[in-house]
Amino acid sequence: MSPLPPDASPEVLVIGGGNAALCAAIAAREAGASVLLLEAATVPMRGGNSRHTRNMRTMHEGPLPPLTDAYPEEEYWQDLLKVTGGLTDERLARLSIRGTERHVPWMLAHGVRFQPPLGGTLHLSRTNAFFLGGGKALVNAYYRSAQALGVEIAYETQVVDLALLDGRIESVTVECRGDRREIRAKAVVIASGGFESNLAWLREAWGPPAENFLIRGTPYNMGVVLKLLLAQGAKQVGDATQGHYVAIDARSPRFDGGIVTRVDAVSLGIVVNRDAQRFYDEGEDFWPKRYAIWGRLVAGQPDQIAYSIIDAKSMGKFMPPVFPPEKAASIGELAARLGLDAAALERTVAAFNAAVRPGTFDHTVQDDCRTEGLAPPKTHWARRIDTPPFYAYPLRPGLTFTYLGVGVDERARLLMADGSLARNAWAAGEIMAGNVLGKGYLAGIGMAIGTTFGRIAGEEAARHVRG
Repeated sequence: MSPLPPDASPEVLVIGGGNAALCAAIAAREAGASVLLLEAATVPMRGGNSRHTRNMRTMHEGPLPPLTDAYPEEEYWQDLLKVTGGLTDERLARLSIRGTERHVPWMLAHGVRFQPPLGGTLHLSRTNAFFLGGGKALVNAYYRSAQALGVEIAYETQVVDLALLDGRIESVTVECRGDRREIRAKAVVIASGGFESNLAWLREAWGPPAENFLIRGTPYNMGVVLKLLLAQGAKQVGDATQGHYVAIDARSPRFDGGIVTRVDAVSLGIVVNRDAQRFYDEGEDFWPKRYAIWGRLVAGQPDQIAYSIIDAKSMGKFMPPVFPPEKAASIGELAARLGLDAAALERTVAAFNAAVRPGTFDHTVQDDCRTEGLAPPKTHWARRIDTPPFYAYPLRPGLTFTYLGVGVDERARLLMADGSLARNAWAAGEIMAGNVLGKGYLAGIGMAIGTTFGRIAGEEAARHVRG
């Protein structure tokens, strides 16, 4: 396959190669438009952050093949409110939520397959539909479907410039293997992600702490298209410090570690900083709703490092991460392995153990095991750390994707800074997710936003060019 078609003049140009871009390309092609999709990555690395996803949070009024019971719109909305603290556009958020009700059949029709409902430690059998084979399988299914429909795909093709004049994208300049050319399209869908791999931009936003961030997401998201849009009058949404920050294993690679680097043991033990001090309530909530706050919490600690500490009782009650834990026969020995002050860690563990009040432990619900007279408290799943061997996972902030982006309306049309609508441009996925996610994260919401707005953007772009 040629990296870039010799006559690149599509009716609809889609910039990006992840879930939102693919949904847009497929939807536009099904609506009768000719479509060219630009993917900056190579074929093996295609798919953006969608390669690393596993599920989509899905509204449903009754059981579906991949889901149990019901998950109505209002409960979904309240869950989102909880993690965003109200920093969300309700119109666009509810649109994203309602859209998920129609996605499963559409995804099945395009080759995506789902796992049976999950139980146990994830608590997600009712709320999240899991992809069989994970994100790579989903991405591959969509690429196969897009190609079968006649979507042209150009790999290793980076956008280097665009001309946005009076609310219209007149041209997009791309480079592919040293070949630079200008593409003119009647409609442009921008689904090119954020800037999580642009370390200079992160340092500009965060200062020195950014030096210790690990990037879970794709190394191709440098924010080039986002910068171009904002510089040429697109409406900015959010700020550069907000994103999907997760506490991940500190031993993870700097880039592209993906979901397997996450540590889910936080709620079952205690988390301490480099001074061996606790700094937050580890039992506040289940990880699907609140686990992402831990990335920002660790980012606020000295040297952006923390340690999740559990004992033998908690092993096997969380999803195993890719790296094995540090293991020791005593808390003092564990401290030595971690490079922490042994006496300080022993005091912290002893104070925690003394504050634990008896209850009925159940890691699948918010149980009544708590501390008393301890600051910060642990409000659920509080059990004494007293059964050797003892284990620890070193944690650093892991950035999956960023929330700084561009504004859109309910039809996914790009908004300009002066309040007007772009005349031939739409946006979907990470580049506009900040409209819904002002802060925080809800497991599976990224795929929900990308799929809903990707499909809308593709349909609207095709309608624009086909009349």
